[in-house]
Amino acid sequence: MKPVLALVGRPNVGKSTIFNRLTKSRDAIVADYAGLTRDRHYGNGRLGSQEFIVIDTGGFEPKAIDGIYKEMAKQTRQAVAEADVVVFVVDARAGVNAQDHEIARYLRKLGKPTVLTANKAEGMTEGVQLSEFFELGLGEVLAVSASHGQGMRTLAELALQPLNLPDPDEEGEPADPTVIKLAVAGRPNVGKSTLINTWLGEERLVAFDQPGTTRDAISVPFEKAGQKFELIDTAGLRRKGKVFEAIEKFSVVKTLQAIESANVVLLLLDATQGVTDQDAHIAGYILESGRAVVLAVNKWDAVDSYQRETLERSVETRLSFLKFASIHNISAIKRQGLGPVWKSIVQAHASANRKMSTPVLTRLLLEAVQFQSPQRAGMFRPKLRYAHQGGMNPPIIIVHGNSLEHVTDSYKRFLEGRFRKEFELVGTPLRIQMKSSSNPFADKDSA
Repeated sequence: MKPVLALVGRPNVGKSTIFNRLTKSRDAIVADYAGLTRDRHYGNGRLGSQEFIVIDTGGFEPKAIDGIYKEMAKQTRQAVAEADVVVFVVDARAGVNAQDHEIARYLRKLGKPTVLTANKAEGMTEGVQLSEFFELGLGEVLAVSASHGQGMRTLAELALQPLNLPDPDEEGEPADPTVIKLAVAGRPNVGKSTLINTWLGEERLVAFDQPGTTRDAISVPFEKAGQKFELIDTAGLRRKGKVFEAIEKFSVVKTLQAIESANVVLLLLDATQGVTDQDAHIAGYILESGRAVVLAVNKWDAVDSYQRETLERSVETRLSFLKFASIHNISAIKRQGLGPVWKSIVQAHASANRKMSTPVLTRLLLEAVQFQSPQRAGMFRPKLRYAHQGGMNPPIIIVHGNSLEHVTDSYKRFLEGRFRKEFELVGTPLRIQMKSSSNPFADKDSA
């Protein structure tokens, strides 16, 4: 499982800029305006070969009692609950204020590993000007400048240090290739636990008619028609008698981690709610992770014909990037339509691990070029010479030739369609990488 770092602090201290630096992206909106970030924002970071998840949060006011600041505080508490390490960001130039003390008291009470980070410290004398931050009672202060990119690597190292993570390059026990790890993902209250209970034929996972009943991702061994599965309920298990917490129960982090550890993801949609932004975000992460996927629309029996037509159009438009996935209409509680889902899951797993021979790939490539040549870019026309398989789960096809950097995305999709049809790849992403041959005379002096 990837470790999780949560960025916490009062508004306008530079949390989003640090987020963008750690994730090497511009996903978090950055502007000199307090309170711009309101919801939690998730991204992937990397330190050497160690990957981690970063959560950006809005300005934190622990004692906020109403309005948007109360909602922002709720989002931040959820991020802290999901995190392995908290990065408490303060403003090195503004100094300590009462709000910093409130946040520090909250973090000290939790006792979670915390890295106190003073941002905007470019050109400052650390020993003298940062000494006041020691009164927060969170130990040493790390001076960084996110806008200048200073101290970001040290920040990541200090944050990951207390976790004693194993070397990701060291191989653990090899997974059993005969067991399909299946993650059931989706928004809260779409029926994930109910579906797994139906499959198992027993109340193994506690299900309630309330969003976010469960919290952590758990796995359950299961066998069907001789095929072994490991079912992962991304919402997790709620212990009986445990009082509902004030924070949101749906753990995004657990969903992301479960998706990455799975071989196949069953994305469950709610027919009564349609395709929401959250569904699209989860679907996008599945695609980004390269996992095989099957779509299932639950509660199909609870909608009329007009709602069904509207939902089908919504899936086609909002989830068009998953058009390679099989779609099934089911009712978990009534056990309707579940048989074909299993066939699609096995088919998606087989497609994700399909072996494709170099001669066949090259033949398909040359036939495709003969049928339709890639578009010329100025003086250059890409020349596609041969192809071979570069990986599985998801399948990767590497195409070799000259001037391949000019191959358009539309032409890659054209090639993808022909490869998919030949190898019957259903339910898995297919990645095509272009590798241009180097010019053997590039380094030689001209005569």
